[in-house]
Amino acid sequence: MPARVAIADRRPSRSPGPSDAVEELAGKLISTGRQAGLDAVGIASADVFASTRADLHHRKAEGLSGTMAFTYRNPDRSTDPGRVLSGARSLVVGALSYRRSEPGPVPSQATGRVARYSWDDYYARLREMLACIAGELSEAGWMSVVVVDDNALVDREAAYRAGIGWYGKNSLLLIPRRGSWFLLGSVVTDAPLPSARGRVEDGCGTCTRCIDSCPTGAIVRPGTVDARRCLAWLLEAPGDFPVAFRDALGDRVYGCDECQLHCPPNRSADRRDPPPPPAAGEEPWADLVSMVRSSDEELLARYGRWYIAGRDPRYIRRNALVALGNVAVGDDPQVEGALRAALASGDAMLELHASWAAGKLGRLDLLRGGSIAAGGPCEGGAHGTAEGRGTPGREMTGRVRSGSR
Repeated sequence: MPARVAIADRRPSRSPGPSDAVEELAGKLISTGRQAGLDAVGIASADVFASTRADLHHRKAEGLSGTMAFTYRNPDRSTDPGRVLSGARSLVVGALSYRRSEPGPVPSQATGRVARYSWDDYYARLREMLACIAGELSEAGWMSVVVVDDNALVDREAAYRAGIGWYGKNSLLLIPRRGSWFLLGSVVTDAPLPSARGRVEDGCGTCTRCIDSCPTGAIVRPGTVDARRCLAWLLEAPGDFPVAFRDALGDRVYGCDECQLHCPPNRSADRRDPPPPPAAGEEPWADLVSMVRSSDEELLARYGRWYIAGRDPRYIRRNALVALGNVAVGDDPQVEGALRAALASGDAMLELHASWAAGKLGRLDLLRGGSIAAGGPCEGGAHGTAEGRGTPGREMTGRVRSGSR
């Protein structure tokens, strides 16, 4: 997990100043955030997120968090900004767009898809932009902590309270007329800033397209995601990838954008303001064969911005093997070489997923004795689960991290 930006100023908290001075400071902070590149900035009180805390505890009790930790690990902490900074009074919340157009044709049949929020390290940019706000607070004599992609705070609730957007039925935050392709982060401060005057009203209405489009039915009710079925989380979870959802994974190797791609507010935003294409250096696709064959060091150097359970590159290879089984061509020599390498790796988890992929691609000849190992596509096989084997894993904000209100 990226290191949290340090407290910008450790001087004792100041007493609240005249209201006009505080209003002026709030305006300056919002202006600073926008000048730094943030797409939206809002301010909320640092009061405990009581309703969010109740939701997290309730969903944990229902089992909907599965093996996910993140903000579920300690709801009493992740819903209390005062745990981030003693004496916290306000949150300055920022949103950074990662909206991009479709990346174009798939480069090859042995290519995996990456969710848009991970095409580049956008979180690093967001952290730098929020640090500019923290710098202004320090100059004014206040303390602050920048919190980005961190299980210490439910960032979507902070943004909702700051009047930036509303909760969609897929649990993501949507900004009016701009949609949901945004990363969120906060500056927690002891400055007594004026909060947003109101919350953004629900803009989803009766629409259920995000629910209907989920490949695994993971959105079990409006605003609630079952992590045990969510592809974005299953790609991050330790252990075996559940057999029941391997076909639904398709060519994905990290994250899932399906509910956002079908969201009418996102589509409307694209029609009004066509998104830019992927920039140089952004990676919408990943070479599946290379992911299987690369060393641990190479994988972490290239994909270290991703959340990887336990920082164990085996899980990158696991995901690539499932995607290979779904989209590759069995008689491709490079694909065959990748499967042979995984089958001979001595790693039970990789052998299991390579066996499944070989069976999907009609390459039973690659398997010892011509039979599929446990966890293969045959009925009655021993099916692995996300809670099964592997090293227990670190918040993402992936797209289900902080997804609970």
